[in-house]
Amino acid sequence: MDDRIPLLIDTDPGVDDALALLMAFDDPAHRVVGLTIAAGNVGLRHTVANALKLVEVCGLDVPVFAGAEAPLLHPARDAGYVHGEDGFGDVGYAPAGRQAEAEHAALAILRLSHAYAGRLLLVALGPLTNLALALKLDPTLPQRVARLVVMGGAVTAHGNITPAAEFNIAFDPESAHIVLQAFPRFDLADWEATIAHGFPHAGAEVWLQADSPRARFYEDISRRTRLWSSDRRGDLWHAADALAMAVALEPDGVEEWAERPLAVELDGRHTRGATVVDWLRQDGAPDNARIALRYDPARFQARMRRALAAG
Repeated sequence: MDDRIPLLIDTDPGVDDALALLMAFDDPAHRVVGLTIAAGNVGLRHTVANALKLVEVCGLDVPVFAGAEAPLLHPARDAGYVHGEDGFGDVGYAPAGRQAEAEHAALAILRLSHAYAGRLLLVALGPLTNLALALKLDPTLPQRVARLVVMGGAVTAHGNITPAAEFNIAFDPESAHIVLQAFPRFDLADWEATIAHGFPHAGAEVWLQADSPRARFYEDISRRTRLWSSDRRGDLWHAADALAMAVALEPDGVEEWAERPLAVELDGRHTRGATVVDWLRQDGAPDNARIALRYDPARFQARMRRALAAG
């Protein structure tokens, strides 16, 4: 019997997602049982291709399931200006030799939740459209998931795509509302925690010189994003999805949690997509979010180095 924790990752690769996936692939205590893919950072055609390529680079046999190609209700802009129009830096990599599975991502989420009922670690690194579709098909999904970890939100409304909202939630707020209301408990690594856990570009450049296929590939696809980040945000690089994956794989690395009620704003003229945290518990709602505020920086950076085979 395989005693590793089954890990299902819903994602929209993206350079940032790629580093998180490398961390998951590298972890000996977890087994990635599938990647379910949505549009987000870039369109679905590219996010699926990027997932397939990353699996191939790592020499793994992880199934990839294509899912939602757009938000549930309203069109949203992507982040190609950060990640490149193809999401992987527009480096023109050779496409992977394999194809995505025929099964839709939402159906794969439900099937795998039954196959690993009570044990499944579900990590959501992108917009929550696939999970919302799965919940509409089967509202009992949360009963079979041992733990849900979400990268998303800005818990004091310091957004990165609007003044109040973070990209993943703002891309599809209706889906985020459906998912975060359906799960009675979830762990959250938000954008503000990401900013608090920046690490020096200079150090990352050293990691990326490692003589490994993973480091070489990641150095290539991340170059554009790293230049954009150093120009816009200075000496520190911020890896949101990698932080969320560290919280998922090694939760005892979290040095401070806050448990509070959290809801998604759907209607505000200036705040649509904001994650509203009831810090003073004024409305009487139950605490549904366990928010990671501080993570051990040495453990976080060590995980990223190992994922790149950089020691």
